[in-house]
Amino acid sequence: MNTIQNILANLRHGESVNIAELVTLLKAQGEDCNRIYTAADQVRKAGMGDEVYLRGIIEFSNICKNRCGYCGIRVDNKDVKRYRMNDDEILQTAHNATRWGCGTVVLQSGVDPRFSIEHMCTIIKRIKQETGLAITLSIGVLSRDDVTQLKKAGCDRYLLRFETSHLDTFTSIHPDESFERRIGCLTDLRELGIQVGSGFMIGLPDATLEMIAADILYTTRLKLDMIGCGPFISHPDTPMAEKPQLRDISVYYKTIALLRLLNPKAHIPATTAFDALETNGRNNILMRGANVFMPNLTPGKYRNLYQLYPNKPCVDEDEAACANCILKRLAALNRPLGTGPGHSRL
Repeated sequence: MNTIQNILANLRHGESVNIAELVTLLKAQGEDCNRIYTAADQVRKAGMGDEVYLRGIIEFSNICKNRCGYCGIRVDNKDVKRYRMNDDEILQTAHNATRWGCGTVVLQSGVDPRFSIEHMCTIIKRIKQETGLAITLSIGVLSRDDVTQLKKAGCDRYLLRFETSHLDTFTSIHPDESFERRIGCLTDLRELGIQVGSGFMIGLPDATLEMIAADILYTTRLKLDMIGCGPFISHPDTPMAEKPQLRDISVYYKTIALLRLLNPKAHIPATTAFDALETNGRNNILMRGANVFMPNLTPGKYRNLYQLYPNKPCVDEDEAACANCILKRLAALNRPLGTGPGHSRL
């Protein structure tokens, strides 16, 4: 066995791995790279099965008060046409999600002060009563009291990326909040009984392979129900415009594969940004450890306005076309559609 095969064998046996070993894997090329992908796919199959769960995203507002350095809907971007979906539009889209095979809706927005916690609780209760869908929220950092109210209303899961465990980098891209507060929110979510999803942006500017490896290990230590990571893609209307992506595109895929090897029971989505990285990027991720697909169900008149990064795929489709495209993708990969809410395996 070569060094990479030895490290993979140790991972398959549940042994710990260090930053240097992960860097060795992140540097892998050719057949060694394929070995990593194959191992991740095998671990996914053994731990999560072949089913792919659909979690339909509803981007209900692109209004945000924050100034995150990488985000296209940051408050300082005056070129964005802002919108808010009304409650009935959100409910109708949730009803559509049930017809397209989704067991979960993901309500995602900027940090929009108009949608108070009380307002979100009302929306959650209506969705639960009318559809029975599992509900995931992704609306920014919350207080413990906020989390308590959302849990009582019926919120099942919450997505909040920590973005990077490198504190100087976090501070530079998040002028509105602290790393400690963000991690505190993840802790509150876990303690109050909401399933937790988090992750990081792969390949932030100036990130070394050692930093990516550290983020992989940090993610694993959080013991997440769902791990959501995607490639950093610079947006032209942000302070990080024209920042370069990683030269070796395989690092993005190997990162997901390594996260699967270290987290055999976590749900891992094929995030949309991989299709912006390259054609069929999400298909590749499904063959390299992922078991969740997140179709964009945002109504067509809004979806082109929710541009966190450029070249976002599927913005010219309506929600039905997006859902049907995903079903065809899964059929081509011989991956069956998961049924039910697809709750945590931890």
